[in-house]
Amino acid sequence: MTRKEQKEERRKAILMTALTLFVKRGYHETKISDIAAAVPMSTGLLFHYFESKEELLLELVKMGAGATQAVDKMGEIPPELFFEGFLNQLFEYAKNEPWVFNMFVLMGQARRVGMPEEARKIALSTGTIDSTAEIIKKGQKTGVFRKGDAKLLSVCFWATVQGIMEEMSLNEEMAAPDPQWIVSILKA
Repeated sequence: MTRKEQKEERRKAILMTALTLFVKRGYHETKISDIAAAVPMSTGLLFHYFESKEELLLELVKMGAGATQAVDKMGEIPPELFFEGFLNQLFEYAKNEPWVFNMFVLMGQARRVGMPEEARKIALSTGTIDSTAEIIKKGQKTGVFRKGDAKLLSVCFWATVQGIMEEMSLNEEMAAPDPQWIVSILKA
């Protein structure tokens, strides 16, 4: 492994450790020295990778925000099948990559008042609710999804997914629910 690859591996280890600690302890309760000790490395060495705890949070929130773009890639797939397929892939990927559960939790936390403002703005700017509402509107036009405020239905859909991801982050043995159960929230 080259020096550059080693540095990138260590950077990833710091990010994943910070993600886990931010979710388990909370951002404000986690100290940079806690992250360094858990990696393990000295606090001084950690500062060679990230200048501050806030910079770590920002990097994680940017990663989480980037992952939300998958909802925009529907194409010509019927809306209900798109959501079922998306959830199947999400749950499968998260089971293979458990940090995904923690990322959902962190993104939810990052949107709250009291978090560093730049991270909060990024977390609030993902547009997932609005893009999902547009897909719901397509399903409403075809009669597959229930009538009503598409944005509110989108909020309910994502609140359900968020809750499931939080539960699965706490309980590694929990099986993913059938995506059809979740999509049924939207169905007419």
